[in-house]
Amino acid sequence: MVVYVLPYFRVMSTIPFFSLQHLHRSIQRELSHAFSNVIKQGRFILDREVELFEKEFAGYHRTKYCVTVGNGHDALLISLKALGIGKGDEVIVPSHTFMATWLAVVNAGAVPVPVEVDPITYTLNPDLIRHHLSRKVKAILSVHLYGHPCEMDTINSIAKKNNLFVVEDNAQAHGAVFKNKRTGSWGDCNATSFYPTKNLGALGDGGAILTHHKTQFDFAKTFRNYGTLTKNVYASEGINSRLDELQAAILRVKLKHLDKTNEARKKNARIYFELLKDVGDVVLPPSENKFAQPVYHQFVIQTAYRDKLRNFLEKKGIETVIHYPMPIHLQPAFAHLRLKKGSLPAAEKISKQILSLPIWPGLKPGEIEFVAKTIRTFYL
Repeated sequence: MVVYVLPYFRVMSTIPFFSLQHLHRSIQRELSHAFSNVIKQGRFILDREVELFEKEFAGYHRTKYCVTVGNGHDALLISLKALGIGKGDEVIVPSHTFMATWLAVVNAGAVPVPVEVDPITYTLNPDLIRHHLSRKVKAILSVHLYGHPCEMDTINSIAKKNNLFVVEDNAQAHGAVFKNKRTGSWGDCNATSFYPTKNLGALGDGGAILTHHKTQFDFAKTFRNYGTLTKNVYASEGINSRLDELQAAILRVKLKHLDKTNEARKKNARIYFELLKDVGDVVLPPSENKFAQPVYHQFVIQTAYRDKLRNFLEKKGIETVIHYPMPIHLQPAFAHLRLKKGSLPAAEKISKQILSLPIWPGLKPGEIEFVAKTIRTFYL
């Protein structure tokens, strides 16, 4: 039994849902030095810092290649295009995920085919993928949501048997491991985001594509920069999606600390697991096991009393977030897919019951205990 001393909190005190202050204070000198170096070098687009970060990020995942881009959506879009996914094609996507997953498929000219997720891990349920396969399906887009790894061995096996590509969306799982292999290194192309709130976050937008294949690497590298093959020679109708030198320099610093900050998230999660066990109807996320080591981008619980609990916590000064309150298939943007209410019941149920608790590195054990104690009080 883990016991923590609960400090005194006034009702007006606030435990923010997320904060970068602790992390940035701890590496302030490194960040300042990196920033100053870029200013001194006077080169800001696709230069030394980008090249070094791409090499280091690929090395961290043990992939052969990395191409940085402007954001996570573009990483997904370019990954799909690099694999030849386009008009008339269909792509398997999870029913519960962030908007960018489906949006990238549509913007590539393809059609998203939603498959329900596992109600506990919130990742693609491999047992259901087979029921949605057709001649039009060309790829599976797996999302390691909230820091939890997908069952990539099974997904890859299904893809291989059906001659499909696999794209990983690893934006919420930097550093996660499945069967001794990092997420972001399993697929044909693997996309990620460096939005500031990610486990590995820049100080603005940013993204990257990891791959083992030179063909996809060459396509992505030219497509991100207007399709540039060599100066004034354009191989394709590309786009402008480049990570700048300042962001690359910042990410190089943060990458060195990623495993440490992920371990802080895991320690916070362990406290929640200990203190929220058997509380009311609360369903906890999966914990670490011999196959999967999540990195808890979010600590997501489920309860039928979600909205009441959230209001209760808010009154006690505890901030929470709902990811995501409206299922994607019911969003106006995807009305053309004609997916009616009730067509994806698992995703709809999840959207009504999930609640994300503070989990960021820098939270003190006493603060986590305060959150847990307040949740326990709600159920009394």
